[in-house]
Amino acid sequence: MHNLGVASDRRVDSGDLGNPAPSDRAAPARRQNDALWQIDDLSIRYGRKVALAGVSIEIERGDITAIIGPSGCGKSSFLYCLNRLSSDVQGCCVSGKVLLNSHDIFSPDTDQIALRKRIGFIFQKPNPFPLSIRRNLELPLREHGERDRTRIEGMIEATLRAVGLWREVKDRLNAPALQLSGGQQQRLCIARALVLEPEALIMDEPCSALDPMATSVIEELIRSFKDTLSVVVVTHNLRQAKRIGDRVAFFWCEGNQGKLLEVGACDQIFNAPKHELTRLYVMGGIA
Repeated sequence: MHNLGVASDRRVDSGDLGNPAPSDRAAPARRQNDALWQIDDLSIRYGRKVALAGVSIEIERGDITAIIGPSGCGKSSFLYCLNRLSSDVQGCCVSGKVLLNSHDIFSPDTDQIALRKRIGFIFQKPNPFPLSIRRNLELPLREHGERDRTRIEGMIEATLRAVGLWREVKDRLNAPALQLSGGQQQRLCIARALVLEPEALIMDEPCSALDPMATSVIEELIRSFKDTLSVVVVTHNLRQAKRIGDRVAFFWCEGNQGKLLEVGACDQIFNAPKHELTRLYVMGGIA
């Protein structure tokens, strides 16, 4: 679904986040240990407060990785490091390594604009621009240099089709995006990220503000990304993590510091966790 049929896909090449190299994700070559992100000893501080300490994890290309754990254990802070949104947070200090395709994204030569084009971020609450539906998708394309009107219109249609919105909005593309329902707004935000042909999506509780029907639509959309787009999603809904996750990472708070306690295949985490705290959490014994 992610191959929109209007532009060739591009992958961030190692060491060159400003000039992605061509690749063919239409037929992805999955390899063992094909990590998109390699994160080593990641720690995050806000002033003197340590939000997350000593996190090491590999996030596989083409997987849906669900991040679970109680509130206050650093899950969202972790997400913000994956495309350096943390750099925009006043007082946030990050140590350790976050490698994307073997490139340290916190190195001084990283082009943050190119990085965030490749790694889209979907927030907890839908945040469409206060513009028309069309302009929500046209604006990022123009900001990244696309000028061909026919190509822009084709990409808008293809992306709206990809998120299942085209039939719902094709006759009112010039209407304000804020007139859409909450679920439609969230799908529009996903389309706004997809139109730039990212390599991955980061999603911070993308269904928490939606009703069950809209949640089901978003979950189906996330599952449809499998093998063509890497997704990292924070969720407090354990059933949702079980429904959509290929891998699950369990974060926990110890001594007022967040840490990664366990990561594994979805079935293993929910049915045979290695850590007792993981078992208690997924069984609902602790929150």
